[in-house]
Amino acid sequence: MTPARTPRTARALLTAFAAVSVAHLLAIAVHLPPLQYATKPLLMPLLAAWVWAAARPGTPRLLVPALLFGAGGDILLEVGGTVAFLAGMGSFAAGHACYVTMFVKLSTSADRRRTSLVAGCYAALWAVLVFRLWPDLDAGMRIPVALYSLLLTATAATAARINRWAGLGGALFLLSDTLIATDLAGWRHLPAHGFLIMLTYIAGQYLLTVGTLRRAAA
Repeated sequence: MTPARTPRTARALLTAFAAVSVAHLLAIAVHLPPLQYATKPLLMPLLAAWVWAAARPGTPRLLVPALLFGAGGDILLEVGGTVAFLAGMGSFAAGHACYVTMFVKLSTSADRRRTSLVAGCYAALWAVLVFRLWPDLDAGMRIPVALYSLLLTATAATAARINRWAGLGGALFLLSDTLIATDLAGWRHLPAHGFLIMLTYIAGQYLLTVGTLRRAAA
């Protein structure tokens, strides 16, 4: 990526991302659908713009595409319907492929040895979740959900190699999409289910971004 733009621009974009995130979560909490729909498509583009403005030599080129693929997924999931949902899942999957590629490149053999137990735990968690969800998913969603969740789990496992910010971000992203999967399976909702989905998603994407930037700077 190109050298850093002005710090003022980067601060303004990060402030805008924070403000839109708060507005979106408040809209969910007080049930204001128009504000929800207006703010959700802005979240990841603002975070990606902040990365672009704060970029320094060594910042991974795939970070902005990862976030923009997330934006595509956000928009497609709002459209509704099976085709749009699968397309949105595909957009998120492309973002996870960017994350996994970045994290593999940024990690060392020492990182991989240190987090091998974490990776094993994530693999076991993926197997349990798919096993539990499988009977309750529509037949046409079973394979896509299993494959997407495997890629999502790979993001969480490889993020754990980078630093604690990225590791926590990957775990929160996994939690967010697990809550969405329980919707698909028709399981009982947690209190504030939709709020928790977006809270963990926004926090997860932000922490993945911060963790990546910190590792690249180091």
